[in-house]
Amino acid sequence: QLQLVDSGGGLVQAGDSLRLSCAASGFTLNYYSIGWFRQAPGKEREGVSCISSSDGSTYYADSMKGRFTISKDNAKNTVYLQMNSLKPEDTAVYYCAAVAGFCTLYADGMDYWGKGTLVTVSS
Repeated sequence: QLQLVDSGGGLVQAGDSLRLSCAASGFTLNYYSIGWFRQAPGKEREGVSCISSSDGSTYYADSMKGRFTISKDNAKNTVYLQMNSLKPEDTAVYYCAAVAGFCTLYADGMDYWGKGTLVTVSS
């Protein structure tokens, strides 16, 4: 059974850092690209970052470039999202998701989802 477990969220202050984890089971990262998405209260889910299954290429939404870094550990079958210089507007539930193929930052393009982890950034 294919499963994604996202974790690492919490309450931090503006300027702090957090690292989110997405542990995959039932499939390997060699065949699935993994994306991070977030959804703030009252807003649509938006793409944050994605790492490709094929060559590890990474993609970011413009507002996250330079602050967020996505990476993966194939041996642990886990993808990470390092978030630095967090801002109050980064407050959201963060989800990891998998797609059998190319990366996308469109939520509708993903095949499987984790349950989400809450990140709250206070000012």
